[in-house]
Amino acid sequence: MIEICCGSYQDAYNAYLGGAKRVELNSALYLGGLTPTVGALRLTKQNTDLKVICMVRPRGAGFCYNDADFAQVLADAQDMLDNGADGLAFGFLTADHQIDVAKTKQVVTLVKNAGKEAVFHRAFDCVKDPYQAIELLISLGINRILTSGLQAKAFDGRDLIKDLQEKYGDKIELLAGSGVNAQNAMQLVEYTNIKQVHSSCKTWENDPTTSGVAVNYCFASAPNQDDYDTVSVKLVEELTKLGI
Repeated sequence: MIEICCGSYQDAYNAYLGGAKRVELNSALYLGGLTPTVGALRLTKQNTDLKVICMVRPRGAGFCYNDADFAQVLADAQDMLDNGADGLAFGFLTADHQIDVAKTKQVVTLVKNAGKEAVFHRAFDCVKDPYQAIELLISLGINRILTSGLQAKAFDGRDLIKDLQEKYGDKIELLAGSGVNAQNAMQLVEYTNIKQVHSSCKTWENDPTTSGVAVNYCFASAPNQDDYDTVSVKLVEELTKLGI
C-alpha cells in the first residue's frame, strides 16, 4: 500500500490521478499537518474512490494537549467520521514523552465505534521508548503506526522499523513515512519487510500574490518563497508503478 500525504482536496485529487489508493488528508502541511476541512473531505469522497485517513491535530508544535485542545480534537474527530473519513490519524503524548493513554483510548473508542481505522501518527517518533510505546498502542487497539523509526527520515530509521516489524508486525501495521520516494521506497520495503509506505510526492506551484510590496505570506524558503507545495501526479505515478 502506498499512502500519499495530502494537504488539500487538490492534493488528494492529484494523488488519485496518479494511481494512489489511500491518502492521509490534512491541512497546513508546513506545520506537519493539521485537521483538514470538512469540505476537502467531502469533495475527496465524492470525486474519487480513495480511502481517506483524516488527520486530527488541532495545532502545530507537539502533542501534549490541554483540555481546550482535546475538546477540539473530539469535535473534529466526530466531524471527520460523520463526513466519510475511513479512519483517523492522531497522536497524544504526555509532557515526559510517553503515550497519553487516556486520550488515546478515548479517540480509539470513538473511531472503533464508527467501524473505522485508528492510526497513531508520527507523535510516535517523539517517544522515549518505542518498544514500550508500540506494546501500549497495540493494547489500546491502534490499527497502524506511521513512523520514521524515530529519525528525521524513514530510511535513516530503517533498522528500528525493521526490528519493530519483526517483533510486532503480526499485531499492528507499520507505515514508514518521511523522505520516502520512488528512489528509495523499494529498498526500504525490502530491507524492513514492511508492507506500506507514506510519501508526500511534493512539488511546488507559484502564486504571484504571495508577496506584496511590504507584506508577504511566504512559508517556503528561496527559491520557493512565492510558492506553495502540492502533490505531483507524476511523482505519485512513479511511486505507484513500483508495485509495492
